[in-house]
Amino acid sequence: MFRLLRKLGPGLVTGASDDDPSGIATYAVAGATLGYNTLWTAVLTLPLMVAVQLICARIGLVCGVGLTGALRRHYPRWLLYAICVLLLAANVFNIGADLGGMADAIAMLTRIPRLVSVPLLGVAIILFTIYARYPMFEQYVKWTTLVLFSYIVSAILARPDWRTGLYRTFVPELRWSSAYFTTVVAILGTTISPYLFFWQASHEVEAEKAQGRLTRRARRGATAAELADARDDVIVGMAFSNIVQYFIILATASTLFAAGHRDIATTREAAEALRPLAGERAYALFAIGLIGSGLLAVPVLAGSASFAIAELLGWRAGLSDSFRRARRFYLVFGAWIVVGMALEVFSARPIRMLFYSAIVNGVAAPPLMIIIMLLANNDRVMGEWTNSRALNLLGWAATGLMTAASVGMFVAR
Repeated sequence: MFRLLRKLGPGLVTGASDDDPSGIATYAVAGATLGYNTLWTAVLTLPLMVAVQLICARIGLVCGVGLTGALRRHYPRWLLYAICVLLLAANVFNIGADLGGMADAIAMLTRIPRLVSVPLLGVAIILFTIYARYPMFEQYVKWTTLVLFSYIVSAILARPDWRTGLYRTFVPELRWSSAYFTTVVAILGTTISPYLFFWQASHEVEAEKAQGRLTRRARRGATAAELADARDDVIVGMAFSNIVQYFIILATASTLFAAGHRDIATTREAAEALRPLAGERAYALFAIGLIGSGLLAVPVLAGSASFAIAELLGWRAGLSDSFRRARRFYLVFGAWIVVGMALEVFSARPIRMLFYSAIVNGVAAPPLMIIIMLLANNDRVMGEWTNSRALNLLGWAATGLMTAASVGMFVAR
């Protein structure tokens, strides 16, 4: 057990950051509008998430650089620009949505207006990320994951119908409608998100830098033991992520859906609806979870975009570097948070912005996943560590599922 705990790092952080305010809002909307009927997604997506994130981790470990850095050496520049445009479009929308969700939660607990809390949150995250060295940053994000247990507790406090919930977990009720497919795309998009692909690979590289492997030559290549440790780390992180997803849907299905609160306009409205149904503690835990998850996810969102841009343009990049040594990397990091803040200011319906950001992720993910799968099977890039048959099966299954859901969203009536 203690050996496993020592292994936990990039995979755990990536899994926990997947349950960001956008994810929480998406799962809350799914539970409120469709009841227990989307619980099956937490089970189905787990092996697919593990495969995709493990593929990204292996690319980072074997190549010694992030995804964009690995692509830059073997693929045309126009493809890299297209990838970065997709990633940045999804990320900046997600950052704004997450900041809005956090601000809404702060207003629930303190009555501080969003126009005050959003700039304070954004500036605090920028300054902390710039001035905290990587070991401190890693410990911060690891401990922040604990706040997500609040959603497991709030689901138990909501006294769900366990029998119906377990039944729908394994026997889904599928519907041919645009609304149903849109919800599924949002769930898939916030669960298997583009920013997680880039963050996973780059975080593996940052962890190696922290061990003293400061050059690409020193990081290039991986042992079977290192890849096995990454596998265990990713499995634990993704399992934790999906357990939290499951309990958020369970909590809102057993309260909001059961009571007829099907149309949620704001995160505050979702929490206020929970208060009389699940109690004051569930209300507070919902708000605290939103704040904590945002503090974890926003640095990951902005960081993944910064790594992608820096590697594309050949800039020095890394959370281990000071602002003076990696100035352009940190300026991009701050710029995307500032743009996200501006987007949030003009959003009148925060929970809908959170939900729509998940849809954007769901539509953007499939083309990125195709490129990642091709990269991971390129022996010029991966050498002897190209994908196994199992990773290929699950990785292409994830790509096919997300593509089919996106197409279904547009063609279903």
